[in-house]
Amino acid sequence: MSDHEIGDDEVDVRYRQMIDSFIDQANTLAETDSPENVGMALLFAASRFNAFVVSQHAESLSAYEKDLEKARSFFSSQYLEMLDENLDDYKKIYNKYHQFVKQ
Repeated sequence: MSDHEIGDDEVDVRYRQMIDSFIDQANTLAETDSPENVGMALLFAASRFNAFVVSQHAESLSAYEKDLEKARSFFSSQYLEMLDENLDDYKKIYNKYHQFVKQ
């Protein structure tokens, strides 16, 4: 492996660090705003950034337009898979972290 290549373990560590960084920022924002607003802002930010990522992979506008349905399908399925995994995780620890807030 050259000095510029990184291994899978390092990628996994960096990926987790990014996730933790976003969650830390969300938790900080939730101290002064509703968790619902913070969650929706995260969703919007992710969709905006991922639209940028898709655009960067297309060599032309027509290629970008051709990739849109595939991108929608990919990101939708990834989100649902991640959401299901996290909902299952929270079910396991529900009683430890449950703080019902009456709306």
